Amino acid sequence: MKLDVMSIDNQQAGTIELADDVFGAAVRTDLLQRVVVWQLAKRRAGTHKSQSMGDVNYSTRKIYRQKGTGRARHGSRKANMFRKGYKAHGPVPREHATDLPKKVRKAALRVALSSKAADGRLVVLDAAKLGAPKTAELRKRLDALGWSAPLVIDGAALDTNFALAARNLPDVDVLPAAGANVYDILRCGTLVLTRGAVAELEARLK
Repeated sequence: MKLDVMSIDNQQAGTIELADDVFGAAVRTDLLQRVVVWQLAKRRAGTHKSQSMGDVNYSTRKIYRQKGTGRARHGSRKANMFRKGYKAHGPVPREHATDLPKKVRKAALRVALSSKAADGRLVVLDAAKLGAPKTAELRKRLDALGWSAPLVIDGAALDTNFALAARNLPDVDVLPAAGANVYDILRCGTLVLTRGAVAELEARLK
């Protein structure tokens, strides 16, 4: 697969040949779904917790005698049916992350990249670099390029000026090649890869 390479100044900067086994894979929504669920589960904090019986700070005195009142038998006011009582079977802190084979994660990343290429929403950028960390300057250049909610993936390291300028733009995300992931690729409008990112991803996924 051959694509034109654009510069940040909206000028053509040559062409690039993309590996078909990385950017031309068949789209499999089942792989994408598995990896997205796995990613979102890993992001969950798992810190939700309600008070159990041992956590409730309340009197443990028996509220009335066991028999002869005609009412239900109760111990203390800490019981879950009383106001300020504990929560029965409430949430406890736990880890939501699950295991997923590495080959499935790699296959899904290839599918995500291929789906963007098939939809015509994959752009190759010569280099994601700016002379100064100016958000207004970057906004002007992105408007000229016409990218919708772009995700810019650079090579092994990000250009500091570009990353600083992009962090104030709410619809622009910037990641190094090591941070490329299925969820962010699928939710972006335009996937922008630098030459360095293409080389890194092909070496990682071939």
